[in-house]
Amino acid sequence: MEHYFTNNEELKSEIRKIEYSYKSTSFLFYSDLGVFSKDRIDYGSKFLLECYLEEKESAKKVLDMGCGYGFIGIVISKITGSNVTCVDVNKRAVHLTEMNIKNSCVNVKVFVSDAYENIKEKYDVIITNPPIRVGKVKLLDILIKAREYLNKDGEMWFVIRKDQGAKSVVKELEKYYMIENIDKSKGFYVYKANFN
Repeated sequence: MEHYFTNNEELKSEIRKIEYSYKSTSFLFYSDLGVFSKDRIDYGSKFLLECYLEEKESAKKVLDMGCGYGFIGIVISKITGSNVTCVDVNKRAVHLTEMNIKNSCVNVKVFVSDAYENIKEKYDVIITNPPIRVGKVKLLDILIKAREYLNKDGEMWFVIRKDQGAKSVVKELEKYYMIENIDKSKGFYVYKANFN
């Protein structure tokens, strides 16, 4: 079974358009087969983004880890004026993000990276709707290793569903971070992690 975090060069293309509005700002995203939540904005991503925007109105240096077609990073850049970098292991997702950056007229960088493999800088915020299907070891690696790429007062924001092991993931992360549950909705929990 193909997953959105693998690269399948044989996969055909069926571009579709997805609309989203944040307050009075409208966005149009291009999506395709082989990327996460290809037909609609994923509820967890939307919930994470909107929780973040309610708290963060000032510009920051932000990394959107596992960006998919760029939804979270592009909206953050447009709404807050933040300096945003998007990365994904999926080449098609990165290509779609490039299209969506141009379409949304935002100054966002995007490149292929397997988690932090190609990351060379540090950020004020790392935000992620992590790929649960990669398994718990890889998932925890993404969330724990964020510390190495955050500035001194940096924060990691992430969303996880209760039935996907939110409690056990948070318990593990509490060894490394102070974790705050920002909000919960429809079984999704949004967390902010600061250095312990």
